[in-house]
Amino acid sequence: MKSAISPAPRKPRTAHIVFGIWVLALALMPWIADNYYVRLATFVCMYGALALSWNFIGGYCGYPSFSTAAFVGLGSYAGGLLQNAGAPMVLAWIGATVFVTIFAALMGAGILRMKGHYFAIGSITLVEVLRLIASLWSGVTGGGDGLNVAIMPGGPDFAGRVFLYAMLAVMVLAWATTLIVDRSPLGFGLRCINQNEDAADMVGVRVVRYKTAAFTLSAVYCGTVGAIYASWVSYIAPADAFGIVLTLKVPVMAMLGGVGTVYGPLVGSAAFVLMEESIWAQFLDYHQAILGVVIVLLIFFLPGGLLKLDYRRLFDRVPMLRRKTALPVEARS
Repeated sequence: MKSAISPAPRKPRTAHIVFGIWVLALALMPWIADNYYVRLATFVCMYGALALSWNFIGGYCGYPSFSTAAFVGLGSYAGGLLQNAGAPMVLAWIGATVFVTIFAALMGAGILRMKGHYFAIGSITLVEVLRLIASLWSGVTGGGDGLNVAIMPGGPDFAGRVFLYAMLAVMVLAWATTLIVDRSPLGFGLRCINQNEDAADMVGVRVVRYKTAAFTLSAVYCGTVGAIYASWVSYIAPADAFGIVLTLKVPVMAMLGGVGTVYGPLVGSAAFVLMEESIWAQFLDYHQAILGVVIVLLIFFLPGGLLKLDYRRLFDRVPMLRRKTALPVEARS
């Protein structure tokens, strides 16, 4: 007897091919463009990794986390301190990643007992607490004067290539992790929690364990990005490392592309960086206000993000609108 339930259709591989072309274009940037575009590509990779990281807890799990800056800042200081202590740069990045991962796993066990806006406030509080610690612990972090990190030898062109490829590697790793989670029982459990946490608990989903895993995953690559960024700019200050603006930007990027998807955070982060750079170049004095208005309008009119927009229906309506405008007034009436 033939089953009434047909197997789910295989997802087209077009998205993977486009992503591969995008990665290749970013990797070729140092060889086909100047330092400005290399820097821009580095930011695209950096924010892509951060948006993918936030997507684990904010997209799949549905918890409004604003702790991205906490993990980035903690990774920056951990990586910078390890480098200043004599550790090789790459080992310092790995050490900072491990430290931030352990910190997030321990903090997640406590902070995830809160829900909704209580969790959001708790995650923002985490950023502020770490910023105050970095500001007051001057004997270790340098306090308000900041922390200097050794400049990478080899000149700006060589350093630009190194940090671009480092950020690109982190972005690809974050994408691969997202792809694995999306197709795994963990991803299914996180979607169940997002829909109804109590019902998910009743049907056997290990809610606490899954939420802690999502919160930890949201911190892993943020710590790596923070450590790489500290080596890139060679200076860390508490206000910059634990900036509230960063922790608000990243969720906006994910929402702009489409939360809870594999490619939405990547599309949203790239669109956001390019849009921010264009607005900044055209409206130097008012670019922050204009960018804020544009973001609010995009999220308001595209609540599902750019990837969830029905482009086929949109393009099908264009010839229809043209035919309507081409008709005489009598026919339209």
